[in-house]
Amino acid sequence: MEIEVWSDVVCPWCYIGKRRLERALERYPGRAGVTVRFRSFQLDPSAPVGSEERVLDSLSRKYGVPKEQAQAMTDNVARLAAAEDLEFDFSNSKVENTFDAHRLLHLAAAHGKQVELKERLFAANFCDGERVGEAATLQRLGEEVGLPADDVRATLADPARYRDAVRADQQAAQRLNVRGVPFFVFGGKVGVSGAQPVDTLLAAMARAG
Repeated sequence: MEIEVWSDVVCPWCYIGKRRLERALERYPGRAGVTVRFRSFQLDPSAPVGSEERVLDSLSRKYGVPKEQAQAMTDNVARLAAAEDLEFDFSNSKVENTFDAHRLLHLAAAHGKQVELKERLFAANFCDGERVGEAATLQRLGEEVGLPADDVRATLADPARYRDAVRADQQAAQRLNVRGVPFFVFGGKVGVSGAQPVDTLLAAMARAG
């Protein structure tokens, strides 16, 4: 069974959802026959490359709430992440354009390293405060998970490389009427929206399997 996951590397719920999926797979009897494929989705395709806007300021502006309320929102997400053994730190997080990160994830898929790179990008963004929209960071992270340095460099230098693959994923999300991420499709049959509890994901696997 293939599990497709539409997500963005700057979506905190997507990281939480990835952890819950992993926990569900640990309990799934057919785990050996499962492959996980991450599909591209951008929460904010219009985000400027190299933005210096803090995530907290962006949330405050987006939802029209005081910064204290935006801080409370991120604190709540961090508490939920902690239950999954994830240490989120939003204090210095900046708004990122993730199109290049998604292109690099397609390169990683071609090398059988997509799951590893997805995890590294999530950790870099949410736990380490790194700029996952910057080429230098992406180059280093790609090499860390074992991608050939020259392939990473060539992909980041050529905006057209894997561009169509990213857009194809985004168009597929539109056809599926995906309104938010993470969005899971199990075996091409069963769709689940959101970072659902482990038991919900297990039930979806059982229906699809």
